[in-house]
Amino acid sequence: MARRPGAPAAYGEDFSFVSPLVKYLLFFFNMLFWVISMVMVAVGVYARLMKHAAALACLAMDPAILLIVVGVLMFLLTFCGCIGSLRENICLLQTFSLCLTIVFLLQLAAGVLGFVFSDKARGKVSEIINNAIVHYRDDLDLQNLIDFGQKKFGCCGGISYKDWSLNMYFNCSEDNPSRERCSVPYSCCLPTPNQAVINTMCGQGMQALDYLEASKVIYTNGCIDRLVNWIHSNLFVLGGVALGLAIPQLVGILLSMILVSQIKDQIKLQLYNQQHQADPWY
Repeated sequence: MARRPGAPAAYGEDFSFVSPLVKYLLFFFNMLFWVISMVMVAVGVYARLMKHAAALACLAMDPAILLIVVGVLMFLLTFCGCIGSLRENICLLQTFSLCLTIVFLLQLAAGVLGFVFSDKARGKVSEIINNAIVHYRDDLDLQNLIDFGQKKFGCCGGISYKDWSLNMYFNCSEDNPSRERCSVPYSCCLPTPNQAVINTMCGQGMQALDYLEASKVIYTNGCIDRLVNWIHSNLFVLGGVALGLAIPQLVGILLSMILVSQIKDQIKLQLYNQQHQADPWY
């Protein structure tokens, strides 16, 4: 039977516009991050339960809580992607694509704002570091984090080593009964070659000394300047990390949009076939 002029080309009954490659690639892509999200939630819950008090409460947000929140959001997002791709559900796929686009744009905006308002970002970092100094002895995890940062970047305090007077144990006031009065943590001390045992009292009385004398024993530069210098010297590395985070998001957006387009074409084909089943020219 001749086909009516202008009608679409005939397709076999088994033909589908939906590519199995795109469909299952998107499914396994989301499955991978779905598993990662569950691990993040599990680690966050475990870290939270193991703390008797609010862990690192002086920071902008408890890292355990942050890990749980990000993990839950990732879980919901990738769940939409998994089920949407497997069931060829346009609504779930569009939700996944839209949410992923919003996340990508928010990250991009945060990066641009951080660059444009670098002074305000620096002030916020300074506030967080000073707050962490105040609570240095309150939480062992926070203490280890600060010690690691000071040894890693070769710095002491926020602006200078005298910022440690913000801590009640290291404060230089005359009425401070602490044995660590006017001192700094051992992580501020310059490394000693071939040192078998760490001298945790090496920072004793360092705040009472001027910069020149103190610099012979401890790091006198603050961690904020060292952190800024480290960022400037590792821009390519940080750019690579940012690109590594952006590529999976862009891939997810692209695959979901392609799959939605293919599903819509498939629906149009099915409707066309149903409408012309009784057409003698079809």
